[in-house]
Amino acid sequence: MTMKVSEEFAKRLQPIRSWLPTILELSFVGFKTLATKAANEVIAFLSANPTPQGVLAYHVSEHAQIRLKQLLALHKAGLSGEAEQLELDELEKIEHILIMLKIQVAEKLI
Repeated sequence: MTMKVSEEFAKRLQPIRSWLPTILELSFVGFKTLATKAANEVIAFLSANPTPQGVLAYHVSEHAQIRLKQLLALHKAGLSGEAEQLELDELEKIEHILIMLKIQVAEKLI
């Protein structure tokens, strides 16, 4: 896919062009829960133009990891409501996107 953007905007995008597809994918998921915070963390990380090794080593914040563990425990116990299930689903989307990105990065390093 090719997009036409202004020269000024293209210069701003140049440093993050490797990560732009993932940033756009996360931006268009349409999060409706607190999972938005985790998605924003990933977007901010990728917008800082990390190295491939940095991407492979990346993990969301401890706060996001704790929240995921809480949601998984509620789900496992059969106690999650609709809102918690939606948040868990959205966090799983983020995890899937990150896994796919890490696979792509690892394949390029081989």
